[in-house]
Amino acid sequence: MKELEEITVLRASKEGITNLADAVVTEMPLTIILNDEEIVTLLCTPLKLDYLALGFLKSEGLINDKGDVKKVEVDQEDGIVRVETKDNTSSLVEKLYGKRTITSGCGKGTIFYNVIDSLQCNKIELELEIEVDMVLKLVRELQQRAELFQETGGSHSSALCTPKETLIFNEDIGRHNAVDKIVGETIMKDLKLNDKLLVTSGRVSSEILLKTAKLGLSILISRAAPTSLTVNMADELGITLIGFARGRRMNIYTHDWRVKR
Repeated sequence: MKELEEITVLRASKEGITNLADAVVTEMPLTIILNDEEIVTLLCTPLKLDYLALGFLKSEGLINDKGDVKKVEVDQEDGIVRVETKDNTSSLVEKLYGKRTITSGCGKGTIFYNVIDSLQCNKIELELEIEVDMVLKLVRELQQRAELFQETGGSHSSALCTPKETLIFNEDIGRHNAVDKIVGETIMKDLKLNDKLLVTSGRVSSEILLKTAKLGLSILISRAAPTSLTVNMADELGITLIGFARGRRMNIYTHDWRVKR
């Protein structure tokens, strides 16, 4: 399945009305099955579905690392990813189903954790630093790599970076999915994260902040705005939160000591 489709549209403007070909981003349902139990169906872009499934399971606390995973099978045609772990997680899955929370996400309407659980995350005290110019450079790189967005205007993007360069980039119709693909790729590639940070294109809600905290990342950067709960959680969890990073400016909301002037 391709990540975009071409359709014919009627374009109306002050110059008149014309027929033309336009690209739209592909949306598909993806069902994640963990140890023969159906966990969730996500609406997503058909790219890197194995990373998306593993990233979602990691973000929801159902797996910890690559060592937990025995097998991953992707059925692209039917929209299914089957994940088999070394330990049976049935009891944990049953417990988490009672904690589903409606979120502010697009492409994913429910999560299993509650934002109050952020109090159980370890406070991040890494002394990673980044220069102001590099913040803006990494955001520009995020935009330049977002080919699907440039073609369709219908996707979000996220990137795992060092304070100097972009290492991993992913796109999806959902901003949560774009981050989960990053999470899944870090699992599959066994990446060390103590010197890494996350850059994203979309609004930073509490769910995105928690995904960052669960990875142990100390810096989260976005082109868009955070919510009030996100700012409070970032302050409590020791995460440097930067929003509205675009052009020649940015807002540093928490732990500004990591940003070198």
